[in-house]
Amino acid sequence: MQDLNFPKFSFRLKNSENKISIFDCIRKKFVVLQPEEWVRQHCLMYLMEVKGYPNSLINIEKELIVNDLKKRYDIVIFNTDGSIHLIVECKAPSITINQQTFDQIAQYNQVLNATYLMVTNGLNHYYCQMDFVNERYDFLRDIPDYSL
Repeated sequence: MQDLNFPKFSFRLKNSENKISIFDCIRKKFVVLQPEEWVRQHCLMYLMEVKGYPNSLINIEKELIVNDLKKRYDIVIFNTDGSIHLIVECKAPSITINQQTFDQIAQYNQVLNATYLMVTNGLNHYYCQMDFVNERYDFLRDIPDYSL
């Protein structure tokens, strides 16, 4: 897999029937290593090891209903009160982040009401803070570190 614009992390990999899998410490299982999964796992490690978010507040690939359609978010981080702090949308490195990507995460956020949004393809990362009063998002340099 290609190098990404994240710090170097150690991952547990295994090869079974000519398929490489990576261990997901949140789902507590090996998952097939696809390019998007490579980005998701790097992002998870970044959020936990660099930003300090506890794995107990992180949820991966759960279903939600958006405009009567079943969708799956990549990563959600909860606040301790159960509200949603951050939604992360991960794309494969070959996918260009564009307005459609932001529209996708904005649709998810109409349901989830997260304070922060992150979109990444592993090479480029975009961070936003929601301004619910003015119904827009403001770009940030980074998401905040975890704090109680």
